[in-house]
Amino acid sequence: MTRPVTLFTGQWADLPLEEVAKLASNWGYDGLEIACSGEHFDVHRAAVDEKYVAERLSILEKYNLKVYAISNHLKGQAVCDNPIDFRHKDIVGPKVWGDGEPEGVRQRASEEMKLTAIAARKLGVETVVGFTGSSIWQYFAMFPPVSKEVIEAGYEDFAKRWNPIMDVFDSEGVRFALEVHPSEIAYDYYTTIRALKAIDNRPAFGLNWDPSHMHWQDIDPVNFILDFADRIYHVDCKDTFVRPADGRVGRLGSHLGWDDPRRGWTFVSTGRGQIDWESSFRALNFIGYEGPISVEWEDAGMDRLHGAAEAVGFIRSLLWKLPDKSFDSVFKQEDL
Repeated sequence: MTRPVTLFTGQWADLPLEEVAKLASNWGYDGLEIACSGEHFDVHRAAVDEKYVAERLSILEKYNLKVYAISNHLKGQAVCDNPIDFRHKDIVGPKVWGDGEPEGVRQRASEEMKLTAIAARKLGVETVVGFTGSSIWQYFAMFPPVSKEVIEAGYEDFAKRWNPIMDVFDSEGVRFALEVHPSEIAYDYYTTIRALKAIDNRPAFGLNWDPSHMHWQDIDPVNFILDFADRIYHVDCKDTFVRPADGRVGRLGSHLGWDDPRRGWTFVSTGRGQIDWESSFRALNFIGYEGPISVEWEDAGMDRLHGAAEAVGFIRSLLWKLPDKSFDSVFKQEDL
């Protein structure tokens, strides 16, 4: 099935958008999933400056690329997170960080996510990919003991903060695709169900399917597609490698770096890990997903220029033409 193959620019934020566009075009990508970071896309400017939006689009046109989604993971993370600390200062930028007072950071991050919906509409895209953050991820180990009431309050906090954001998304005709991911309000099957329920299953709030975060948690990415078929609004392709059990490490990473071979699992270039991509793409075909397939390139042991160039070919090898009828339909016998 022909779908546009795009490159997510978040891991290329140190380069100008034009340089990333030139690389992606030369490698054979159809478009970019543009991150709202680096100089790639400034939602504050885009929301009020039509010339800025036109200039961003002209870069894509110059290299025969299109944009099907934008992403604002970093600011979305700060909407619900507790604590807000030095980690956020490094990712949210001066406008959102301000004086660093936690609730002020959350409020400014919320306002930026509203602006992101407006900017997306002006850019001509209907999907924003991102994170929500979570006030209760810090309790995932459940020790010291955490009551059910504390967890429920976390979902209520999520709904209180994200419903006003989603009101703007609704008014702009734009969808939000939460990347299901550890550290978010939804990180597996059951937390996704709970998050969707907390926000009253709003149609504009859907999911970004990225199997790399499911595989190392032992979540089946194919079943996730089938279970949330009507909520898969975007697809990111990143791969994961989980080391064979050696009795020393598990799933929590051991505070070891991404490139440390002792680590229990790590992200690797798309097609180089253990994700069953063919089964996953067949499931996406089955549910009728027609959106972009976006390569999110991360691999601590490979140069990104090599990995991104290789990944687009791997993805295209799985986007074959679908049949127009079942193979067994020809078995019917007719008299000659």
